[in-house]
Amino acid sequence: MHIKLINKNLYLNDYKLKCTVGKRGITSKKKEGDKKTPKGSFKFVSLFYRKDRIKKVKSNLKKYIIKKNMGWCDDPRSKYYNKLIKFPFKFSAEKLYLKKNIYDIVLIINFNFKPVIRNKGSAIFLHISNKKYTPTNGCIAVSLKDMMLLLKIINKKTKISIF
Repeated sequence: MHIKLINKNLYLNDYKLKCTVGKRGITSKKKEGDKKTPKGSFKFVSLFYRKDRIKKVKSNLKKYIIKKNMGWCDDPRSKYYNKLIKFPFKFSAEKLYLKKNIYDIVLIINFNFKPVIRNKGSAIFLHISNKKYTPTNGCIAVSLKDMMLLLKIINKKTKISIF
């Protein structure tokens, strides 16, 4: 099953789910820090979740439990750019273990993966939105209820097409 993102909605077959995207919209020329969601068709790589907050996670993707020292490098100067890292870390990185619940479940989208191109953009995730669906820094965010529905459907072959 493939997912389409059009006008802040995710479409999968007959389902239409509300979502939010980057503060500055969607772009085909993604750059690090531009607060835009990349346009294109991407697969889901893996799933990270907070075991202390989300008890049952059913997914066909490879699963990882988020630990307090985990992050995702967003610093183009690092050789770990757009990769999972552990804190302490001398470069800039997005913390995955947050007080807010937005990263309780994180699906990694394979944007800028093989090869990783510096400054092209990093840490593009599908994660939980806040109640107001506040725009993200480039990720896609949905409600927890909708995320749980998506987890049942998404597998390694699923693509998300962002228009």
